[in-house]
Amino acid sequence: MAKGKKQFKIETPRGTVYTQSSKGGKVTAKLEWNPGFAPSMKNGFGNAQEFVDSECIRRMNPETPRRTGVLIKSATLGTVIGSGEINQIAPYARRQYYEHNTKSKWFERMKNRHKDSILKGAAKYVQSH
Repeated sequence: MAKGKKQFKIETPRGTVYTQSSKGGKVTAKLEWNPGFAPSMKNGFGNAQEFVDSECIRRMNPETPRRTGVLIKSATLGTVIGSGEINQIAPYARRQYYEHNTKSKWFERMKNRHKDSILKGAAKYVQSH
């Protein structure tokens, strides 16, 4: 069954103070994480996951067997966008996925064709933060 949106947990380490002694004296450096980094990246990863889910469903459409179109709509109806999981809820979806004569394993075929462009699009959501 469909689950909720994926929750990303991003932790940043505590700040660190480094001290280096040399003949000329002592140098101290303090490293701190930007406090807005984790919330910003968490939001970016969430948006990227929504993009990936939507793009996979959209790009699976031409690869999916169609007699009445219910199998295609079952991916939209059964998936929570942002969950990281695509569910096709038609009762015969599993059998069609593995046993269809000409269009079996439509997700795998879509992934082989479009993986690079989907990943490139998802990266834009994370890089913009």
